[in-house]
Amino acid sequence: MKAIIVEHKQPEQANGLTLTELPAPIPAEGELLVKVRAAAVNRTDIVTREGQSGYAVNPVLGVEIAGVVEQADGNSGFAPGDRVMGLVNGGGYAEYAVMPAERAMKIPDAYSFAEAAAVPEVFLTAYQTLYWIGRLQPHESVLIHAGASGVGTAAIQLAKTLSRAQVIVTAGSEEKLDFCRNLGADVGINYKTQSFEQEVLQATDGQGVDLILDFVGADYWDKNLASIKKEGRWVLIGILGGVQVEQVNLFALMSKCVQLTGTLLTPRSDAYKARLTADFVSEVFPRIERGEIKPIVDTVFPLEQAIEAQRHMEENRNIGKIILQVGKED
Repeated sequence: MKAIIVEHKQPEQANGLTLTELPAPIPAEGELLVKVRAAAVNRTDIVTREGQSGYAVNPVLGVEIAGVVEQADGNSGFAPGDRVMGLVNGGGYAEYAVMPAERAMKIPDAYSFAEAAAVPEVFLTAYQTLYWIGRLQPHESVLIHAGASGVGTAAIQLAKTLSRAQVIVTAGSEEKLDFCRNLGADVGINYKTQSFEQEVLQATDGQGVDLILDFVGADYWDKNLASIKKEGRWVLIGILGGVQVEQVNLFALMSKCVQLTGTLLTPRSDAYKARLTADFVSEVFPRIERGEIKPIVDTVFPLEQAIEAQRHMEENRNIGKIILQVGKED
């Protein structure tokens, strides 16, 4: 099968991605063999490509796929020919991948494979951070950084549809902010031209937000602390703005009684991901099937252009998900 692996044979080969031929994986008990039709690009793929993740063991990139079941055991609840999407333990950038059956979700009939591949990682991450960790309550306020990203566009829809929350987002262009507003965001802040902490306080009558989804990290530390309400929850899910905060006033964090939680989904256990998937399917899937919540696809690249797809993400050009098409379109 064709697959994209990380390979640094030459010092100057900065991209480190190679299209190669590998044997198709063999499913273990409880796993499905899936003929991949689409895979999505995620920040974790870029981190793995750069050798910074520390937890990737599969040489083939990719943590989420959509495709057709080729092989399944009788107790999995799936059969050959079923269209499925879900998280994989690496191996998504390939013609075949194995997926734990307890993480597989049936693709809605109306969805293309590209749309289906845009669901698992970002919607499960958004659901986890908003509800499992962030405990967002009805009519609370939430600040979502990188609002036009894959996770951002998913989080806007979940917060608005499930909780009727006041949704405040940041993004770097008016085009992205307009898109976020069309998805349901109440307030859009251009972080390049506005001081988002001042805008957040104005939008919340000086109180700050109940919850922050932070993709940025170090660069936003002080501004996030100024933006959060007393006893607010702050979930750190990205470090686009750096990992080191040079001077931290711990008393400022304590005096606001802020709960700060760091999280990543990819290195979580199989059991955790299975529970999260089951809860997501129970709570959110009916709304997806009714079209109340939808995946946002930015651009579809062929598998062979994986590095171009990742560069598209690195340059922050996308609104929603970047997809790799595997094989020919239907």
